[in-house]
Amino acid sequence: MAKLSIAIHKLTSCSGCQLAFLNQGETLFALLDFIEILHFVEGGIYHSDCKPDIAFIEGSISTQEDIERVINVRRNSKLVVSIGACATSGGVQALRNFSEITGGNEYMKAHLYTCPEFVKTLDRSEPIAQVIDVDYELWGCPVSTQQLNQFISQIIVGSEPKKEAEKLCMACKRQQTVCVLVTKQSPCLGPVTRTGCGALCPSYGKACYGCYGPSEQPNCRSLSNRLQGLGLIDEAIVNRFAQIHSNAVEYRDEVVFWSSQCEKDK
Repeated sequence: MAKLSIAIHKLTSCSGCQLAFLNQGETLFALLDFIEILHFVEGGIYHSDCKPDIAFIEGSISTQEDIERVINVRRNSKLVVSIGACATSGGVQALRNFSEITGGNEYMKAHLYTCPEFVKTLDRSEPIAQVIDVDYELWGCPVSTQQLNQFISQIIVGSEPKKEAEKLCMACKRQQTVCVLVTKQSPCLGPVTRTGCGALCPSYGKACYGCYGPSEQPNCRSLSNRLQGLGLIDEAIVNRFAQIHSNAVEYRDEVVFWSSQCEKDK
């Protein structure tokens, strides 16, 4: 059986999701019996114009160069898979999309960089699917080695990869993890966040931060009202939803709404 050829591309990101490949350890060596890596700069393999069976893309569309690169990757690849928060929703850098709240991209650059004139970015940070057709998305900040292994294994055997979209609360129930929202009144986003991390934070008694993005049918407004009932002020609710996936539609709606409430309170 011919090996599955893959390429791993990086756009605007921290490289954390790419490390999910390297962090597999011995499992990666076993996987290499079935795959061939054509491009992976983080792993020392450079061939950006290769034509793989699957192209994994980490990072958001934040520069004009990013746009040109993903168009070329889409043209050369049979399947395109976006991996991680930046690639699936725009990531932390998408906070600059809230120009009506933050003062805009230029305002933010002026406050973050000594020489902002050298920073060439687009006014917005967008997910890859905003520019090209994406076949599959692996959500997470970062994605896990288990996610990647499961996805690649399913492709190898000819199975349709399973889409993980159920709520994190389901993982807590299966693991018999005590609900921190109920018992500790912690500002947990588990009811509106997709599973995939193994409910890591709640299993240690901590509230979910929403690393894996919106779940299926998330009732974010209801949860926001609950958080308000726990004593969170409007600004704290904004910060809760804006941390990682602020550009995901369901979370963005909450950021915009509660930001407007903050303005009314002034």
